[in-house]
Amino acid sequence: MTSSSTPGLARFNTLAAGEATAALHEVCASAAWGDFVLAHRPYADVDALLLASDAATADLSAQDLAEAMAGHPPIGRPKPGDPASAREQRGMAGASEELRTEMLELNLAYQERFGHVFLICATGATGEQMRDAVKSRIGNSPGEERGHVRTELGKINRIRLTRLVQDPPEQGA
Repeated sequence: MTSSSTPGLARFNTLAAGEATAALHEVCASAAWGDFVLAHRPYADVDALLLASDAATADLSAQDLAEAMAGHPPIGRPKPGDPASAREQRGMAGASEELRTEMLELNLAYQERFGHVFLICATGATGEQMRDAVKSRIGNSPGEERGHVRTELGKINRIRLTRLVQDPPEQGA
């Protein structure tokens, strides 16, 4: 990522508060995260925006983290009309029926153990890599897993924010 200001960032910096809040909610479902990022506008460059996102993610309470995770569908089952999740989970698009079934079972076991969806930055990951990640993390303690979730959420937020301030804005993306 470069330290430059972009026309997309300038657009974000000047959005009305309600529009900016809605745009940030598409990045992360945590209201506390969005409020933090919104409160620190304007951003001099994209790096400053990403650093604010990192700080906001690090400061999320357990309740705020749960709110953020609630905005993410299970791996392999993106919500209809949610292009971000579908794009991010592209690695599952060509997965075999066997892998899809295994992922569903693992998602359910993970959710039963931890009380929330399995969260991973799926961008660029294959279905097998996502499966292996849930298998490796399901044995974690709840505290260890919260740390992994926070790290993965931070990665997802960075990718989504970068897309938000790209210029020109991608149509239908």
